[in-house]
Amino acid sequence: MSDSKSDSKADSKPQSTDPTDAAAHSADELFEFPCDFPIKVMGKSHPDFHDTIVNVLKEFDKDFDVSRVETRPSSGGNYTGLTCTVRAQNRAHLDDIYRALTGHPMVKVVL
Repeated sequence: MSDSKSDSKADSKPQSTDPTDAAAHSADELFEFPCDFPIKVMGKSHPDFHDTIVNVLKEFDKDFDVSRVETRPSSGGNYTGLTCTVRAQNRAHLDDIYRALTGHPMVKVVL
């Protein structure tokens, strides 16, 4: 006679304990791709900051519309915030954009 409890354990797949797996799955359900997605990018104020960030975004979307970038200096003028609305094709595309921005030396924060 077979123990049904042990059989069901053998057939079951291990559950992921990585919280980012659940977060990624939830985010995929929240967005219908492709979609317009606003990304906030902050960095030290520099004359080339805006153009540099636009060039990074154009690596992922050659048709990126520069008019969809809003620029705001910090109250002290030491930092600049950009809100860039990108056209995300899928979750992986959006993740690649975030990785490129967060890895750029001029960027302090990406939200």
